[in-house]
Amino acid sequence: MITSILSTQDTQAVSAGADLIKAGGLVAFPTETVYGLGANGLDGAAVNRIFEAKGRPNDNPLILHVAEKEDAFPLWAAEPPFARKLMDTFWPGPLTLIYYRSDIVPDEVTAGLDTVAVRMPDNEAARALIAAAGVPVAAPSANLSGKPSPTTAAHVLQDMDGRIPLILDGGPCRYGVESTVLSLVGVPTILRPGAVTKEMLAAILGEVALAPSILQPLGAGEKAASPGMKYKHYAPNAQVLVVVGEAPAAAGRLSALYDECIAAGKRPYIAATAEALPFYDRRRCALLGTRQDPTTLCSRLFALLRELDEAADVILCEGVGTEGTGLAFMNRLLRSAGFRVEYL
Repeated sequence: MITSILSTQDTQAVSAGADLIKAGGLVAFPTETVYGLGANGLDGAAVNRIFEAKGRPNDNPLILHVAEKEDAFPLWAAEPPFARKLMDTFWPGPLTLIYYRSDIVPDEVTAGLDTVAVRMPDNEAARALIAAAGVPVAAPSANLSGKPSPTTAAHVLQDMDGRIPLILDGGPCRYGVESTVLSLVGVPTILRPGAVTKEMLAAILGEVALAPSILQPLGAGEKAASPGMKYKHYAPNAQVLVVVGEAPAAAGRLSALYDECIAAGKRPYIAATAEALPFYDRRRCALLGTRQDPTTLCSRLFALLRELDEAADVILCEGVGTEGTGLAFMNRLLRSAGFRVEYL
């Protein structure tokens, strides 16, 4: 299969993508979070093609993307509590809402769960594609299963070349990590953190819980209720090791690990924050962002993991606190490392 890349600035390209979805095919497209791999979310056979292209286990549920707020309600068995208030505040945007599914949602989307995840992306090309297709679009990230999520069309091509017919190129993604996933079954609970933070949701809802699996693996036998809950996810081929602590202390420990790797004949690279960068001396480092604004860490993480995978077999990365978007950063980083982490 030949994989074409067309710009979202070309309206004919978006129409071609919509035609592929209508015909049961796959299209990679940009959102404000990461690039998605889309198919007709009401066609179980089309959804199965997503799993095949990604090499993704089909016990991992998908998110349905809609073009308009009202398009979400037929996908749920009833109107979720707080849904309209949340939609009015955060949609279109990086917030996914989970509630009991309606009969029109196929099992392939929900991995057999009785709930379905829905969001309205804040990307005009994505919404134009969904609207032109005329169906909700099921779309996980457009990468091989378990690899770092793609934040550019070039990242998608690295993983999906020859596997899908079309990539719509809309430039780099704004946030660089996937949407916040909020379950509205019972107490509102964040299953996966993102750019819409716990603090932002609590300002609307009051009580908001955090799923224990955000910063630790799923329990034995526990099913993933949301994408991104698996033990190891977002991982490059290189081994990732994380050290969490204040900048000078973290830099000292990572420098020691770096030197141990060199002595063992390995090729380490350090993913550093701006605050710790001066402490690494002449060791190979790449800048992640600043601890003062974890959104910079989120926007750079997946792209940097892909870049360093070309130059290193061990990636040593600084961890940070979990306030605000620091929670989303640490959720992705710990899973990319398979929870190989030291806390100082």
